[in-house]
Amino acid sequence: MERNIVKKRMEPGLWTVALLAALVCLQMRATAESDNWPQFRGPDGTSVVADDPRLPETWSATENVAWKTPVPGLGWSSPIVWGDKVFITTVVAEEDYEGPQPGLYLPESGLTTVDGMQPGTHRWTVLCLDLDSGDVLWQRTAHEGPVQSSIHPKNSFASATPVTDGERVYALFGDVGLYAYDFDGDLLWSRDIPFHRDGWGWGPGASPALLDDQVFVMHDNAEESYIAAFDTASGDENWRVIRDEPSAWSTPFVWKNDLRTEIVTAAKNEVRSYDADGNLLWHFAGRLTDVHVPTPIPGDNIIYVSSGYVGNDHHPVYAVLPGAQGDISLGENQRANEYIRWYDPDVGSYNPSPLLYRGIYYTLHDRGFFTAHDAATGRIVYDRVRIETGATFTSSPWAYNGKIFALSEDGDTYVIAAGPEYELLGKNDLGELALATPAIAGSTLLVRTAAHLVAIRQ
Repeated sequence: MERNIVKKRMEPGLWTVALLAALVCLQMRATAESDNWPQFRGPDGTSVVADDPRLPETWSATENVAWKTPVPGLGWSSPIVWGDKVFITTVVAEEDYEGPQPGLYLPESGLTTVDGMQPGTHRWTVLCLDLDSGDVLWQRTAHEGPVQSSIHPKNSFASATPVTDGERVYALFGDVGLYAYDFDGDLLWSRDIPFHRDGWGWGPGASPALLDDQVFVMHDNAEESYIAAFDTASGDENWRVIRDEPSAWSTPFVWKNDLRTEIVTAAKNEVRSYDADGNLLWHFAGRLTDVHVPTPIPGDNIIYVSSGYVGNDHHPVYAVLPGAQGDISLGENQRANEYIRWYDPDVGSYNPSPLLYRGIYYTLHDRGFFTAHDAATGRIVYDRVRIETGATFTSSPWAYNGKIFALSEDGDTYVIAAGPEYELLGKNDLGELALATPAIAGSTLLVRTAAHLVAIRQ
């Protein structure tokens, strides 16, 4: 049977309306996505966001401060954001004790651990705040009891940044447990994380990572190092891989490259990559430093791994290409191979993770030096420049609007021009100790200090 097909032409005015509606929907979706900061260093783990004239570039303790909310206790986890909610963790101690002090603790100084374990009861706590007002919407105690170890003078018992998938918030307290809350503050499940001695007495620091329906926890310690995957809905452990590694504080990174998705980990003995089922994809002997902290970062189909503990002479950076399988270690005197695009033995930083912005790989060093390298080749763009004498850094840098922002331990944010020539554009002073890496949500910059969470807006 022959069918009559009638084609109707949409009037030009209706086409315009439909097109505008579609563009509005796309813009709303893009805006909603940019308003979320679901993990350490943001949606893609780079601390880089799209240019936006609404984003703040100057501020002080009083200028452009939208709100400033006291945070009880002490924690150096970064805030995360989903929609209009901000999540942050802390540990509240029953007794007062000396707080962290800025500066670089050199191995020969002896000032590498808190003198003994902190006394009294501690409460491992998750808070939810309103992004617009800073009001505390809810506060939950995940665990209560004594601490089991000492910590580094600049560490806390809440240094792991939580992660969210928009349905649940997953808060990791290193030697205590992994906790899943809904957005109303109801505890959905929890899993104990048994205590393991870290070898230095510095306490845990690695944050969890998230991929689809699994949350990954890496715990490199002096007794039994491992990476494990937990089901996001139930908390059941899906798999666990024992790692031949000493203590480390680096966060595993979920790398979504052109070929596949993998979980990249870095520690002293080896850099390793796993698939979502825990199978080892590739590895290489990176000779990373004795104390490894920085998290890998992605670039243009490259993953960068760096390490730079001040007690070692070898401070490497590796640029790794996708598609590797098996052992891809460099040979003696090699600077590159099929899967390692480039290697530099002297660039890695100790605490801050690096920044890749507009084709340049930037390194912020704890003692205030700043360097720039071509991200594709590793060639020097400019060598070490001291940002300011006496300034020290633990927080990782971030970037937007053609500018790089570096938050010092004293609470000063140095604004640096992005590009092939170093130029210090300004300094924004909050006047409080700051070791946590900030978060960015929409037009709001969230900076955590020792005592407050500060929202900065123009």
